[in-house]
Amino acid sequence: MSSNPETRPAFNILVIGQDGRLMYEALLFAASLRAMDPDFAGRLFIAEPQPGARWGNDPRMKHPDLLSALKRLDAEILPFESRHFGQAYPYGNKIEALSSLPEGEPFVFFDSDTLITGPLSTVPFDFSKPCASMKVEGTWPQIELYGPGYTEIWSSLYERFGLDFESSLDRDQPDEYWKRYLYFNAGFFFYECPRKFGDRFLEYALEIRDNPPQAAELQSYDPWLDQVALPLVIHSFGGERYTLPKDTLDGAMSCHYRTFPLLFARESDHVIEVLRTVSKPNWLKKVLKEYDPIKRLVYQSKGDKIRDMFDQDHLPRREQMIRNQIKKAGLWMR
Repeated sequence: MSSNPETRPAFNILVIGQDGRLMYEALLFAASLRAMDPDFAGRLFIAEPQPGARWGNDPRMKHPDLLSALKRLDAEILPFESRHFGQAYPYGNKIEALSSLPEGEPFVFFDSDTLITGPLSTVPFDFSKPCASMKVEGTWPQIELYGPGYTEIWSSLYERFGLDFESSLDRDQPDEYWKRYLYFNAGFFFYECPRKFGDRFLEYALEIRDNPPQAAELQSYDPWLDQVALPLVIHSFGGERYTLPKDTLDGAMSCHYRTFPLLFARESDHVIEVLRTVSKPNWLKKVLKEYDPIKRLVYQSKGDKIRDMFDQDHLPRREQMIRNQIKKAGLWMR
């Protein structure tokens, strides 16, 4: 693919927004996109689940000032119906929302707890070869003593959908080590058509949830269902582990921070600077300060206390150790 940004196709962005934490994260995402990539030529969609049988409460964003701020940032609200997941499995939003995007137009999905930190439109996407975030730990499957191993579990899923398992393996990794098997974080993914991708994602996720193969039937799929189905979908469309340069998404161009305490604890000075800069305008501040973690960590500068607790170049090996230290200091919030 050409390295000239002017020859690259415009693409759409999809982020989930709903009442509560996600709507503030989506607003920050939109503000960071516009600040860091003013030349972005695609459309930014904030997908909003609609009330229905799958939701106990109305999940829509009903905050007038927040909706006004999203409009000012040229973000389009995209309503979608929750027919299969909803409140019982909100991670399914990213699956069901895809069918509401413009068909046949390339897209990139981002989790709402992401900041754009560079000119996203310069990323050399090959939308015919999807991939997803490799910022992932070996969270699934959980191997039981005397139970099926990684190979047996994963191969049973590939076989269920008529996919070639052997070609998905990273043979530089040892047998029965989780990195040998195709596994992504669903914090971002992309493809050339959201309808094709979404239909297959939904098909695979429902089959795995409702009728898993015997080798995988005792595994937990909450909250891992999307991350179990995603590598199968990507492999089925000819995708691979890395179809992007490694220092683009989850690198120079985006940061999947997940929670604001973790952001201050471990992300780069540049990410902190982007967060502070994009949240500074008064018309954004009056909305964002209503969300307590942003109010306390960003506007009241308590995030600096978290940052001072850690050496970002020598962080604890396990995330849980970071969380525990922040909690002990009384600064954990979400």
